[in-house]
Amino acid sequence: MIRIVLPFHLRTLAQANAEITLEVAGAVTQRSVLDALETQYPMLRGTIRDQGTQQRRPFLRFFACQEDLSHDSPDAPLPEAVASGAEPFLIVGAIAGG
Repeated sequence: MIRIVLPFHLRTLAQANAEITLEVAGAVTQRSVLDALETQYPMLRGTIRDQGTQQRRPFLRFFACQEDLSHDSPDAPLPEAVASGAEPFLIVGAIAGG
């Protein structure tokens, strides 16, 4: 099981807890995790990544094992600690302003 931590606004939209668990078939990558998340929570489609280009939305970042994975390839394997469920995959809402 993959553990995912959602920011407050996505958690509210999905009517989910702060941390959810998902079953991911095959390789554990950003793409496979987000595909599984959007399948289980269809109301999140288009909120985390653009539906056409599949690129990450601005003001959202991906972290795991204290590393920023936001600019990694969506098909790169996630760390083993995430794949095993020991560490969560974090989707973090960035803050802008001045």
